[in-house]
Amino acid sequence: MKQRLNVFEKGQGAMKALYGLGIYLAKSPVEQPLLNLIYFRVSQVNGCAYCLDMHSKDLRANGETEQRLYMLNAWREAPFYTDRERAALAWAEALTRIAGGPVPDEIYAAAREQFTEEELVDLTLAVITINSYNRVNLAFPNVAAVGTYKVGAHAVQ
Repeated sequence: MKQRLNVFEKGQGAMKALYGLGIYLAKSPVEQPLLNLIYFRVSQVNGCAYCLDMHSKDLRANGETEQRLYMLNAWREAPFYTDRERAALAWAEALTRIAGGPVPDEIYAAAREQFTEEELVDLTLAVITINSYNRVNLAFPNVAAVGTYKVGAHAVQ
C-alpha cells in the first residue's frame, strides 16, 4: 500500500493533543503493564500493524511472556490472565466494539469489582487513546514503518 500522507507531519497540532492523553496515562494509577496489554489487545481487534509491532516489543522488553501474548486473542479460554486483567480486557473490547450500544452491565460490574472509579476512567481513556492511534494509523498507513519500532521510542519522558 502506498502511503497517503504523513499524519505526524501534516497533523502535528492534532497529534499533539493525542500525545497529551499519553502523558496523562503515564501517571495513571492503573499499572503500566496492564495498560500496555490493553493497548496490544485493542490493536489486535483493530488490526493495526504498527501498534501491534510497537506494543508487542514494549511488552516483551518489560517481561511479558510470549505465551500470554500468543494467547491474548483467546484470553477468555486461557488460564494465564488475572481477574483484573480479564475485567480490563472485557472493558476494552466492549468499548472498542461499541456499535452494539452501551457497555453491558455485567462487564461494567466486573470492571468495578477490580478498579476504582478513577482507575476505570483512566482505563476508559486508555482504550479511547489506543483506538484513536489505531484509527489514525489505519486511515494513513505507513507500511514502511511497520517492523521498524525500537523499544521505548515513544516513551513518555
